[in-house]
Amino acid sequence: MENSTHTNPDQAGQTTSPPPSLKDAPLQRVGSTKSTRSLRSSNDVPISTSPEKRVTVRSARLNRDSLPASYLHGEPILGSENAGHPKSLSILQCLKLVLLSSKINVLLVFIPLGIASAHVGWSDVVVFVLNFIAIIPLAKLLGFVTEEISLRLGENLGALLNASFGNAVELILSIIALKENKIEVVKASIIGSILSNLLLVLGFCFLAGGYKFKSQKFNQTAAQTSASLLALSCMSLLIPAAFIATASESIAHPDVKNLSHGTAIVLLIVYALYLWFQLKTHEHLYATESDEEEIPLLPLWMGIILLLGITVLVAFCAESLVGSIEGLSTSWHLSHTFIGLILLPIVGNAAEHATAVTVAMKDKMDLAIGVAIGSSMQIALFVSPLMVIIGWGIGKDMDLFFGIFETSVMFISVLIVNYLIQDGESNWLEGIMLLSTYVIIAIAIYYLPDPEGATVAGGAVASHAVKSLAQAVAGQ
Repeated sequence: MENSTHTNPDQAGQTTSPPPSLKDAPLQRVGSTKSTRSLRSSNDVPISTSPEKRVTVRSARLNRDSLPASYLHGEPILGSENAGHPKSLSILQCLKLVLLSSKINVLLVFIPLGIASAHVGWSDVVVFVLNFIAIIPLAKLLGFVTEEISLRLGENLGALLNASFGNAVELILSIIALKENKIEVVKASIIGSILSNLLLVLGFCFLAGGYKFKSQKFNQTAAQTSASLLALSCMSLLIPAAFIATASESIAHPDVKNLSHGTAIVLLIVYALYLWFQLKTHEHLYATESDEEEIPLLPLWMGIILLLGITVLVAFCAESLVGSIEGLSTSWHLSHTFIGLILLPIVGNAAEHATAVTVAMKDKMDLAIGVAIGSSMQIALFVSPLMVIIGWGIGKDMDLFFGIFETSVMFISVLIVNYLIQDGESNWLEGIMLLSTYVIIAIAIYYLPDPEGATVAGGAVASHAVKSLAQAVAGQ
């Protein structure tokens, strides 16, 4: 009797082909189940449609050199028996993966040197430089581990964790400086982080992306939403300046703190509503198309332990760094404003800057703008008012009057960025505009003296500056 089972030549070719491996198969974005066409690889092998995976900047491709050969070969990740998840790594393999996740991690050797330098009597300049370098790889590792935990927790909790720890280094530095009553350093570092992301990072993204592509498009609605929230935060700084300019008493007017406390509470509520807007009601505006699937490689318990350990190390290095600012200012003849506005933002944002420029050169401008403008908005709406609330709780005179010069340059920076992103496209010349603005501001800050001994005369200066800003806004 003839066999009733016939084998199609095309099917035979499919059955004899080896299963796809992690190294060869393209990693696909796994997101909502609304679009099934994008959830298939080039071999038409279905990928897990779990909605708990989320595409972020870090990719499993970046870690292949750190993975064992058995992880890459012979164990298919797509369509495998364990629902598309590779087998677990050992503890040593996980630690190796973390240490080799970035080339910046070679700077980890500065961590023990930086911590020890503060206790062996070395000069403040050496202590500052060693801890300055040590915090850079710690910030990178903090971001890596945070994203690993986020992939384990699911989309909503993971995004909330990223939002909370996205600027953890800046938050730790600000809390330690606030505890040591370095109010001007706290305010300068907050403004400096915003300016660094808005002008320096976004400028390099536009310039690097424009070097490879004539024009790059991005999600105009999401970018303008973040920029509008930045304008709101800028307004929250202009109002205390205008309040002081019109008040009859000195700059130390007690009502400024009451105004700052109320404004800080409002900003934190707006930030919480923004997270709800981004994660729930309008999440489609922030969905990014990508051909890479994020795969959690670290177990949850190890990610949590590493997150806590790295946070403690950042706190130690930040305490030594802040404690050496006075000596550095005296030795290098730098004002506290320059240290806070220019130097300290580099510590927490260096690794983030490199990531944003890298994805911009791959024509992924939505991710690049999300890193730059999103980080600035988070500092303005979360870190800044949180510092006011913490200062209120521990009895420190922290308010939202950040100085006339600092408020003015932030207003101008937000205004320029809003102009440049309103068309939804970018080019290299727009990058030059942002970078030149940052350089001009840095030169001005270098020659700006510390606001020591500011008296009622400052109220006249504030009044004139605020009137000029009001006229500029009215003219738009």
